[in-house]
Order: sequence, then structure tokens, then C-alpha cells
Amino acid sequence: MSYRDIITIEPDKRGGRPCIRRMRITVYDVLGWLATGMSAAEIIDDFPELTETDIKACLEFAADRDHRLVASVSAA
Repeated sequence: MSYRDIITIEPDKRGGRPCIRRMRITVYDVLGWLATGMSAAEIIDDFPELTETDIKACLEFAADRDHRLVASVSAA
């Protein structure tokens, strides 16, 4: 499954930040929790509406954005 099937962007929700399956949990929330050392299991324990697939989609989204940013800077 592609992250594009999971990550949604709605201009009127969370300031247009990318969210998970139309919820109010953003990709950046999940990335922040992972960065502080939380495991996927701990995140899911705290937010049972999330799945491991959701967390992987956040990582894939971030990797894709980073790849596109580097590619556009390199082309300039």
C-alpha cells in the first residue's frame, strides 16, 4: 500500500498539514514521537486508532518529501 492511500491533506484541518486517514493526527506528530524515542508499539498503545501501517506511511511520506526536496535543489 502506498502512503498516498493513507496520508490526507485537508486545507481546513490542522492548518493543511498532512494527516493520517482524515484524523487530526499529523505525520509530523508521529515523526516527532518516533524522534523522541517512542517505538511504534508505544505510539499505538497511546493512540489505538493508529496502525503500524499508518506509522510506516508517515516514514514513507517523509522520505518521499526529502527525496523530492533534494532532487529539486540539485536541479537548480
